[in-house]
Amino acid sequence: MGDQDLSDSGSEEQQDQDVKENGAYNFSQLSASVQAVVRIRQKYQALKKRRLEIASAPSAFSSPRSTSPKIFTFDGPMVSTSPTLIRKKKKKKNRKVLYPSSRARTPKQERSWAKSCLFLLSIILFLQVYNAIENLDDHVLRYDMEGLEKVLTREVFGQQEVRDHLLSQLRDYLLTYVHSKPLVLSLHGPTGVGKSHLGRLLAQHFRYMVGERLVLQYYVLHHCPSEDQVPSCIQSLSTLISEMVTQAEDDEKIPIFIFDEVEHMPQQMLDKLHELIHSSHMNEYLNAIYVFISNLGHEDITTFVLHNSSSTAAESRSRVSRELVPLLQHSLVKHHLLWRDAEILPLMLLEKSHVIQCFMDEMSREGFYPDQTHIEKLAGEISYFFAGGKEFSRTGCKQVVAKVNLL
Repeated sequence: MGDQDLSDSGSEEQQDQDVKENGAYNFSQLSASVQAVVRIRQKYQALKKRRLEIASAPSAFSSPRSTSPKIFTFDGPMVSTSPTLIRKKKKKKNRKVLYPSSRARTPKQERSWAKSCLFLLSIILFLQVYNAIENLDDHVLRYDMEGLEKVLTREVFGQQEVRDHLLSQLRDYLLTYVHSKPLVLSLHGPTGVGKSHLGRLLAQHFRYMVGERLVLQYYVLHHCPSEDQVPSCIQSLSTLISEMVTQAEDDEKIPIFIFDEVEHMPQQMLDKLHELIHSSHMNEYLNAIYVFISNLGHEDITTFVLHNSSSTAAESRSRVSRELVPLLQHSLVKHHLLWRDAEILPLMLLEKSHVIQCFMDEMSREGFYPDQTHIEKLAGEISYFFAGGKEFSRTGCKQVVAKVNLL
């Protein structure tokens, strides 16, 4: 009994020990599973927290590519909220629409700089031309050519063609004060046709317009009466012309030199004038007007007028330029080469009607009443050429002043 009890008690202890060992084993298995689940959850929480930190961190510290392991979760796919992607989306939304659907629009062509430069150059050229024209008008206004035309029309009788040609030459030359050669005008005609009177009117007008210092009226028989004074006269004349052209260059004006009684001018003086006119070593000598007045060729002029007295005005004008002027220039060049480049202006014989106009003008100046009957009587006392049914005065208006002084 006692042995049986001992064996029973031993078996019970053995059973209790087995039960304890089996319980401890089962608990250890259960705790290991729980621990694994806990560890998995902790890793998932750490990974989720790390992703949130990376998403909220600045782009400079964010890695372009994640190296974390991919773990299966029941959460939806995470959308990247990178600031770079956000900026790209905003730029796409703010992009301008170049071609709206409401209205068709062609692409804008690039602006050509060549066209702009050409347009600017055209404007500059137009302004320069306009300014040049304005300057030309200013030069003409400076000499008052309209006033000179009125004076010559009022006081020069029977020389309309010469007057118009003279004014045209002066107007064209006075448009500017820069020229390649001087203007040389040569007035020729018989006695009393108004050559010296025309020269005095020119000198008077230009003295008033440009001043005394730029106008020279030279009478050969007055300024150089004897042959012994010719060398000194040439020297003084050359010095005077030099001073005048220099002064005119400074004033930007044209000097006027009027030489009367040229038929009495010595050959040496003609040579000196020819040298000054064709002087090319100084620019100021190229900007000048020379007017020569003489009765050289008066026989040819008288013969031409008498032979063409029956011609019309148009025919006579055409023959003057075609026949008379070349004939005069040919004979004048034989006299001296000074007239080789001169503009020849022949003054024609005056008719009786022109002489009557001279009497009326002179009597009005002297204060006499211009009685037509008395004037015709005085005009009839002058000798005339008769040709083609016309009367041409042999002495022009030369005797008008003397006859009016006798009244």
